[in-house]
Amino acid sequence: MAPPPRRLLLVLFGFLAAAALATLAVAVYEDQVGLADWHQKYIGKVKQAVYHSQKSGRRRVVVLTEENVIASLDLRSGDIFWRHVIEKNDPIDQLSLSLGKYVVTLSSGGSILRAWNLPDGQMIWETNMQTSTESKSLLHVLSNNKVAKDNLVLVSAGQWIYAVSSIDGVISWEKEFTLDGLEIKQVVQSPENDIVYVVGIAGSSKLAVYQLNAKTGEIIKDAQESLPGGLCGETLLASHNVLVALDETRSALYIVEFKGESISYNKVQIADFVQDLSGTVKLLPLMSNGIIALQSSSTVSLLKLQGLNGLEVIHSFDRPAAVSGALTITEKDEAFAVVQHVGSQIEFIVKVTSDVSNEVIREKVNIDQHRGSVEKVFLNNYVRTDKSHGFRALVVMEDHSILLIQQGAVVWSREDGLASIVDVMASELPVEKDGVSVADVEHNLFEWLKGHMLKLKGTLMLASVDELAAIQALRVRSSEKNKMTRDHNGFRKLLIVLTKAGKVLALHTGDGRIIWSNLLPSLRASKSGEMPSALRLYQWQVPHHRVMRENPSILVVGRSGADSVAPGVLSVLDSYSGEELSSQRFDHSVVQVIPLALKDSSEQRLHLIVDSNSYAHLYPKSLDALNSFISEMSNIYFYSVDIQKNAIRGYSLQKSSDLNLDDQYCFSTKELWSIIFPSDSERIAISETRKMNEVVHTQAKIIADQDVMYKYLSKNLVFVATVSPKAAGEIGSAAPEEASLVAYLIDAVSGRILHRVTHHGAQGPVHAVVSENWVVYHYFNLRAHRFEIAVIEIYDQSRADNKDVMKLILGKHNLSAPMTSYSRPEIMVKSQSYFFTHSVKAMAVTQTAKGITSKQLLIGTIGDQVLALDKRFLDPRRSVNPTQQEKEEGIIPLTDSLPIIPQSYVTHSLQVEALRGIVSIPAKLESTTLVFTYGVDLFYTRLAPSRTYDSLTDEFSYALLLITIVALVAALFVTWIWSEKKELRDKWR
Repeated sequence: MAPPPRRLLLVLFGFLAAAALATLAVAVYEDQVGLADWHQKYIGKVKQAVYHSQKSGRRRVVVLTEENVIASLDLRSGDIFWRHVIEKNDPIDQLSLSLGKYVVTLSSGGSILRAWNLPDGQMIWETNMQTSTESKSLLHVLSNNKVAKDNLVLVSAGQWIYAVSSIDGVISWEKEFTLDGLEIKQVVQSPENDIVYVVGIAGSSKLAVYQLNAKTGEIIKDAQESLPGGLCGETLLASHNVLVALDETRSALYIVEFKGESISYNKVQIADFVQDLSGTVKLLPLMSNGIIALQSSSTVSLLKLQGLNGLEVIHSFDRPAAVSGALTITEKDEAFAVVQHVGSQIEFIVKVTSDVSNEVIREKVNIDQHRGSVEKVFLNNYVRTDKSHGFRALVVMEDHSILLIQQGAVVWSREDGLASIVDVMASELPVEKDGVSVADVEHNLFEWLKGHMLKLKGTLMLASVDELAAIQALRVRSSEKNKMTRDHNGFRKLLIVLTKAGKVLALHTGDGRIIWSNLLPSLRASKSGEMPSALRLYQWQVPHHRVMRENPSILVVGRSGADSVAPGVLSVLDSYSGEELSSQRFDHSVVQVIPLALKDSSEQRLHLIVDSNSYAHLYPKSLDALNSFISEMSNIYFYSVDIQKNAIRGYSLQKSSDLNLDDQYCFSTKELWSIIFPSDSERIAISETRKMNEVVHTQAKIIADQDVMYKYLSKNLVFVATVSPKAAGEIGSAAPEEASLVAYLIDAVSGRILHRVTHHGAQGPVHAVVSENWVVYHYFNLRAHRFEIAVIEIYDQSRADNKDVMKLILGKHNLSAPMTSYSRPEIMVKSQSYFFTHSVKAMAVTQTAKGITSKQLLIGTIGDQVLALDKRFLDPRRSVNPTQQEKEEGIIPLTDSLPIIPQSYVTHSLQVEALRGIVSIPAKLESTTLVFTYGVDLFYTRLAPSRTYDSLTDEFSYALLLITIVALVAALFVTWIWSEKKELRDKWR
């Protein structure tokens, strides 16, 4: 029996509706990865490189970086074959290759030696040694196969030297020298026999040279000599029996010759053979047939050893210039490279030690000027088809990028400065210009229907492999995420990042490509060797109203040196182009930068910069900004946290009364309050406050019994956590009875402690985040041997009378009453703590445009992934058996630990190696926030904490919806015909 028409219609409607809404599922399929997120891998600034370019196998270069990364790179493309990011507490000192198949690394001050498989990076063995971690460790791989069946690896530190087998890591022999205070400076193998030369310095003036048997470690000969004037510690073996050492004042060189057990030396003044000597002088690690390199602040000089009589200058290069180490090309000849700047190009020069006056190669290479100067160069050779030697070089630039130069061109480059980001901010893209027709940016109707029909076949799993590839290509081609204009959802933005090298880069959120970059001249190293440091990025100008035609700009603040009292530098950049609009070098230091909520008539945001003398300087320096500031100066307060002195202090501002300061933009500070923690019981671990741009949707919270609780939303709320001194170290460094963690909520205007809670048996590291009226912080519980996350929520009881929900709806409540930090607030605090599975590296909270969407905690785990945890799990009102009203409110039943849901990992299965920070950026679409995570790697994605309730997803099938509508209209028409026929039959009866 056929089903009735009405039932058939309902079945058809239900099927089509379910199919049309199937694309609203929140799961991310494999083919969707990369559409709204991207992941970039980096390695950091290279400090050592070793080539492996044998005829068999892939040609590669193995590098060691300042981010503690070992990586193997493809010489043809610069792609990463493999890499290992080692923890910072195990710093890698050196690396080398052994037997052509092992990468040998020395770390932790010479105490850990590891061997890695060259093709795939798997660790082969690890050996621990007992050395002095205070001394510089050295690694040397013996290349003479007569010594043993496998190459021995020599490790030295302090007074110890070890010989380790490179195949299995077994210690063949070890030797401790008896000379008191000896520190080994150099280990060199004799090319003629199985002799190892060991050079060390005892104290500041005694030089010791030992000859060891490489097979047994037995001392064959030793010689010692005290050199008048002392040594700075820099030594080089210019040949097998001649040593060059820099004296303590760095103004003279000792040329030391040792024969048997006797030592003879000659002291020569550097100024006698190097002209225009200035700045700090140091020896470069070039040892090749009596050729050494000497670097001063202005020049790099190549010197030829003339026995004990002195040195001869072969060539001098103006800095910036870099010299490579010696590279053996034949049995008796070695080559080295010099890279120097010539105008807007760099010049690549290769010389051989047998004829230093001539040049094997001199090539000029065009490079991007925003990379800065050359810092290091690593030379490699290859055999051409005509059997001659060709050369390539890996060049490390000032901005931490690396280039491979070959045959006068840059073969590939890597922007590895992005592995050391220190600050991030977002900037809007320009508005799309008027006059652009829709036809220029949209597909025609046929292509539109064809694309959606393909998507429909993919949804119904009817598409072939070629059609699936076409669907993916269509998605990428039709995606507007990479356009250089704003979109109506606010997804397209510029991520402006500041790196440790002082370079500012703008990344497009669509695919992570670099839009512009600028290595700021004010943050570049000076010729005197002063190393500036970049501090923070701030919004300088967001054009509105009268200055709408101007581009937005950003402020970069740094120091001209590494010291905190070094003069500050300021630079203003155009957000769209990266062009430096202005720069300024301060005559004062930068201790604290305070962005204010005030703006001048040109929409420039006012900033206060506090120096080491507690004076506050106003920027920009204009009368308009000064007038705006003075009118609000009485309402401006700030605080400072001094971890060294274990104190927090609050300040107000007043006009400077110092007659020596003739600067109307400089203001003196007045200390209003201070909290000094007792150093014998508490040490400041962390301090956090709310973000200035955080948007709060409502001040009231309606709970299950229809009662109203008002959030305490003071922007002056500061969270401070202290730990006991014994618990300030690593986990387990203190017993539970000796450890404690104290959490404070402090008002930054009055210095009043609003709340204090003590966690006994707890210790750091502590990570915290403050949002709205709550604080979440993470620590370790020594008693339970587990990590914990605690939450504190604070409510304003002074408005307890305003609990009428109807008044709240009609706007007649008293929420607009003025608030002051000087009156004692009536507050209510709720808190709870939960066990948490992971150790934490960073914490953040999602930010949305209006603050309506539910909050999620973004937790960077020890596994270098980001976990999104719903704030409802951290509700202090959770109970074991919630009432029905509380369940309707959304309160989750209480458990002792927080759940880890695998689908909640924002980074999917990817890792952001050495994760350091997480940034949440609001989009215009209220349901969505943009999440950027940085460490050695970069990761970006879009996140919808409450799902995309205000938009359709990109995967929504409009074709299926159109078919559904057509089918419904057809079904209505068919049922109308059936109904008419039924009525006609009824009338004929």
